Amino acid sequence: MSEKFKLAPLDLEEYTLANGLRVVLNKDETIPVVSVAVYYDVGSRNERLGRTGFAHLFEHMMFQGSENVPKAGHFQYIMKAGGTMNGTTSSERTNYYETLPANQLPLSLWLESDRMRTLAVTQENLDNQREAVKEEKRLRYDNQPYGEVFDIIGTMIYKNFANAHSTIGSMEDLDDATVEDVQEFFRVYYAPNNAVMVLSGAFDTDEAKQLIEKFFGTIPSQAKPAPIDVTEPAEVALNYKEYEDKLAPFPAFLIGWKIPPRRTPEFYSLYLAGKLLYDGDSSRLYQKLVKGDESIIQLFGFTDERRGPSSIFVGAIPKPDKDLSQIREVIMEEIRDITENGVTPSEMEKLQNQLLNDTIRVRQSSMARAQNIAEFALYDGKPELINSELDDLLAITGEQIQAAVAKYLNTENRTLLDVVTKKN
Repeated sequence: MSEKFKLAPLDLEEYTLANGLRVVLNKDETIPVVSVAVYYDVGSRNERLGRTGFAHLFEHMMFQGSENVPKAGHFQYIMKAGGTMNGTTSSERTNYYETLPANQLPLSLWLESDRMRTLAVTQENLDNQREAVKEEKRLRYDNQPYGEVFDIIGTMIYKNFANAHSTIGSMEDLDDATVEDVQEFFRVYYAPNNAVMVLSGAFDTDEAKQLIEKFFGTIPSQAKPAPIDVTEPAEVALNYKEYEDKLAPFPAFLIGWKIPPRRTPEFYSLYLAGKLLYDGDSSRLYQKLVKGDESIIQLFGFTDERRGPSSIFVGAIPKPDKDLSQIREVIMEEIRDITENGVTPSEMEKLQNQLLNDTIRVRQSSMARAQNIAEFALYDGKPELINSELDDLLAITGEQIQAAVAKYLNTENRTLLDVVTKKN
C-alpha cells in the first residue's frame, strides 16, 4: 500500500467477561467524550415464519423501562447528561448506542446493564410498542411514496425466508405475539453472551473495566441461540414485478442483484463498482443521467452488506415523459462497459482517495469508531479488522472489479421492480 494511505492503527483491547459478554476498549482522548455501543446478535435473519418483526419490536421495547429505570427514562437520563443516543435494527443485528461527556460513562454503563438484566416485558409495554411499530410502518412505509419498494425487491432477490422478509415485519405476526413469546425472545437473544460492547473515547482503562464488571458481570448467560441457515441459490427469486404505488407522483424502477457475502474479494470488488456507478456527483451514472441526459429526478443505489449473501441495488425516478427503458439501458450499458473495458487508472485513483477519506471520517467520530469496531467483533470475532479493512479494499484491482461486474451484474440473473403510478 502506498505510504500516502498509511494510517496509524487504532488502539484496541479486547476481553470477555465470565458470562460471555465480549468487550472492546478503544481509548482516544482527543476530545472529552465517550461512546458506548452495545450490539446484540439478533436481527430479522433470526426470525421465523409467523414471528416476524420481533427484532425491531425489541428495539422499541428496550426503551420501555427496567427494574431501576422508568419508561422512557433511558432517553431522559442521557439527554439531561448532555448526551445523544439511539438504537437500530437490521437483518444482521440490533444495536444501542450513546455518546456522552467522558465523566458520564458510569451512567451509560448502568443504563445499558439495567435493561440487559431486567427489561420490563409487560402486557402494557408490549401493547404500546406494538402500536408504535404499526404507526412507524404507516408513516415510513405505507404512507410514503416509494416507501415499500426496498422491502419488495428483497423478496425478489432472496429465496431464503431468513433473508427475504422485511425488518419491520408483519403486523399480523406482531398482533399474534404474546407476552410469553416476547419474554422468551428476550431471554434467548438479549443475553450477555450474545452481545458485544465497545467503548470508544476518553476514559480511564482500569476504571472502565471495574465499572463494566460491576454492572454487567453478574448478568447470567444463556444457552447460545441455534445457528441459522442463510444460504441462497445463485438465482434470484423473481426477475420482474410491476408494483402500483398509489402515492408515487412519478413512475420509478429498481434493479437488484444477489452478490457474495461481506468481506470477500468479490464483495469488495462489487462495493467499489457501486461507488463508480452511482456514488456521488462524479459517478458514471450521475454524469450520464443527471448532468448529461438530464433525464432523471433522482438516482439512488447502495450495497446491502450482510454476513450471508448480500445484494446491490440501483434505481431512478425519471423526469415526466422520459423513457424508463432507455434509462435502464444506460445503466446496463455502463455495466457492460466495465465488463468489456474495465476501470480506468483515474477511476482507481478516485476510488482510493474516496476510501481513505471515508476511513478518516469514521476515525474522527468516537461513535463511528465504536460502531465499526462492534460490527467486526460481532460478525467476525475480530475487532482488529477495523485496522486492516482499508488495506483489504485498496488491494482490490481494476481487473478484480471488472471480473466481478462481469460475473454478477452483467447478467440476466437480476431483478427489476417497475413502480407505476396509480392507475385510473
